[in-house]
Amino acid sequence: MSKHVVIVGGGVIGLLTAFNLAAKVDRVVVCDQGEVGRESSWAGGGIVSPLYPWRYSPAVTALAHWSQDFYPQLGERLFASTGVDPEVHTTGLYWLDLDDEAQALAWAAREQRPLSAVDISAAYDAVPVIGPGFQRAIYMAGVANVRNPRLVKSLKAALLALPNVSLREHCQISGFAQEGGRVTGVLTNEGVLSADEVVLSAGAWSGELLRTLGLELPVEPVKGQMILFKCDADFLPSMVLAKGRYAIPRRDGHILVGSTLEHEGFDKTPTEAALQSLRASAIELLPQLKDAPVVGHWAGLRPGSPEGIPYIGPVPGHAGLWLNCGHYRNGLVLAPASCQLFTDLLTGAEPIIDPAPYAPAGRLG
Repeated sequence: MSKHVVIVGGGVIGLLTAFNLAAKVDRVVVCDQGEVGRESSWAGGGIVSPLYPWRYSPAVTALAHWSQDFYPQLGERLFASTGVDPEVHTTGLYWLDLDDEAQALAWAAREQRPLSAVDISAAYDAVPVIGPGFQRAIYMAGVANVRNPRLVKSLKAALLALPNVSLREHCQISGFAQEGGRVTGVLTNEGVLSADEVVLSAGAWSGELLRTLGLELPVEPVKGQMILFKCDADFLPSMVLAKGRYAIPRRDGHILVGSTLEHEGFDKTPTEAALQSLRASAIELLPQLKDAPVVGHWAGLRPGSPEGIPYIGPVPGHAGLWLNCGHYRNGLVLAPASCQLFTDLLTGAEPIIDPAPYAPAGRLG
């Protein structure tokens, strides 16, 4: 397929879209206003599952299931080709004292996912560092986390090795070039960047850019803050989630705890109040963290969207413009499936799943 594609946004969605398209089109250029992969893709936790998968629509579930099954081979492929291991780390996940446990178990039975109730004593046996007082637990085996900063570093390395892909960092995009009713490129601080097809994958900034065409995309920034502890490598054998907060173990003993949900516009300043709240939650969940140093505290901006259903496909009335954005809290979870589905649509291949729920048509103002 003879095409020149420009992708606006170099988060995991933009990078993986470029990775998938590189073998299908002549040329791919990824533009990012900063360094690629340094916004929400870097800031998130990397659990390869929605936090509460039973609370989402079938549209999110379909993408999540495909991605969960694909992540291990994606990690192996990137590690083999770049030498940078994204660390797809399968630990399973315990939910403690859920209000909607019955709904979760019904969902698991319906979707045939390996989630089941376990005796609370079994949870304490498996994860002895859990704090006292929890009464109930459910567990899903096979849930992994990916070390997202390493994933974007690996994707960047893989793209830099491809002769038909270029990355343009610190490239400010102000709008879209148009000709004869068609989008023909993007307007940058370095001039017009022409393309046969333009893909908008700019995360929380996607709505701002689409507004330059008079279109309303209901994607808004939602701030999330995280803290990072350093413990022994075997401190936490499984991911744990209670009272809306989660703890994620990395292979080297780093423990991520998150996160907040704040509607503060594009302000991503970490706050002392969030630090104290997250640390208190962490100590309630895993009391031994009281003595562990906090080695990091940061904030990122999620691309909030209605029901967390991303926009994947062509923009009606604007030939040449495509969306792959609006993944809200699940960009890392849904990336492999979203980017494969997008590639299928742009290249005219048989789509991996029904694309209808994600189509921008009828969902834009």
